[in-house]
Amino acid sequence: MKLPQEFYLEKDVVALAKRLIGKRIVTKIDRVLTSGIITETEAYAGAVDRASHAYGGRLTARTKTMFERGGISYVYLCYGIHHLFNFVTNQEGIPHAILLRGIHPEKGIPHMLERRNKLKVDKTLSAGPGTASQALGITTALNGISLSGNKIWVEETGIVVPDEKIHVGPRIGVDYAKEDAKLPYRFLVSGRELEKFYHGDTASRRKTL
Repeated sequence: MKLPQEFYLEKDVVALAKRLIGKRIVTKIDRVLTSGIITETEAYAGAVDRASHAYGGRLTARTKTMFERGGISYVYLCYGIHHLFNFVTNQEGIPHAILLRGIHPEKGIPHMLERRNKLKVDKTLSAGPGTASQALGITTALNGISLSGNKIWVEETGIVVPDEKIHVGPRIGVDYAKEDAKLPYRFLVSGRELEKFYHGDTASRRKTL
């Protein structure tokens, strides 16, 4: 079942980033379906967060998507190479976003391998924000689209990862944010831990964990 738009209207972006762990992200791009369990996220708290593109209320051609009502995608190009996917959250005018940093691949793995120019599945297939987006076929062409539509959506899985099994730490690559770089806004569950709470196909699971 797709998560409704109301899910993304949560005021606490940090809590929501944690709640996304264990959910399933699905893409259907050019009739190709791929999916994965979300294993790593980072929260960005908008105008008050020095690490956010919208810090200080910065409204530009790139960041305007972040100011829209939660439940859409924010996809931007990093270093001119990596397409990074974010969930826009909260109400219109509050530029909260959650970066997708990693997934455990499920459906469409052959297509993921082709997109990633890889011959076999390993832990680098979809670990990291750039590789996760690439594996899922997400590019900046999908910036601003609904997360309740037919191209990108998130589903409930029934997976419940206990708090003590989710690693919480500072975000990666945001040293410019000074003291905000140390905020515990990154959430991660390892493949081994996820396996204990995962009820998908055993054979495909063992190939990727």
